Amino acid sequence: MRNVYRVVAMLIALAVGLQVASIALAGFTVAKDATDGAAIGADYSNFGQSYHSIAGTAIGLLALILLVVSFLTDVPRGRVLAGAILGLVVVQFVLAIVSFGLPALGVLHGLNGLAIGAMAGTAIGRAATPRQPATSG
Repeated sequence: MRNVYRVVAMLIALAVGLQVASIALAGFTVAKDATDGAAIGADYSNFGQSYHSIAGTAIGLLALILLVVSFLTDVPRGRVLAGAILGLVVVQFVLAIVSFGLPALGVLHGLNGLAIGAMAGTAIGRAATPRQPATSG
């Protein structure tokens, strides 16, 4: 189960990287489309935006899976890390919703996303650390 925990944490970290890439793609596509004269309104969407939204949901599902797996493995502080990742993902969803009304909070959305990736990296490292034998004494 330690390997499952590690793989799920890796998938979260990878997904966060793809989230960063997709929102960059979305921003540059909006800029290009606006320059080309496209109407950018409430119904406007592009591939980067759509992918970012769908992949965010996938990260939420992966975070839930990581939490469940954390109870089935002996990763040091694995449950704490999985719970923290899930908590950050919940905050991420809230920040995403609120940021449409108050765009300056989008900065926190971006930073929190990086924190999710960092915590997933920590979880990967913890799962890769060999299990320490119990000492008597």
